[in-house]
Amino acid sequence: MTPTQVALVRGGFDRIAPVAEDVGLAFYQKVFQADPSLRALFAEDLRPQIRHLMTALTMVIRSLDDLSPVIERIRMLGRRHASYGVKPQDFSTIGTALLATLEEGLGEDFTDAARQAWTLAYTTLADAMMAAMAGATAATR
Repeated sequence: MTPTQVALVRGGFDRIAPVAEDVGLAFYQKVFQADPSLRALFAEDLRPQIRHLMTALTMVIRSLDDLSPVIERIRMLGRRHASYGVKPQDFSTIGTALLATLEEGLGEDFTDAARQAWTLAYTTLADAMMAAMAGATAATR
């Protein structure tokens, strides 16, 4: 990612962080609207999950300049998600919900450039997680 893209992602995240629980609830609502079958993967109370999500996002966003220090943690997340029953196609639903939530939360600050930066950040994270999921799935066969 370019320094400008990193700054766009970090700036957007800084804006939504103070209302993380509301943003997280809106995000999961969009996920479950898009694919109701995903609701079964989560506990009834989403607040702990939202805290985990925001912690993971914070870790990744702080490391966007160089993901190498956190890449093993990202892979571990991918392997764990495989054990929860997450499928590679679910990442598309999640990405769409994330972008829609950001668009809603950031309003006019969610410019085309910001959308592209967030898409790249998410795709990078999702690709690393899916690769780890594939490895975990292959190892259990």
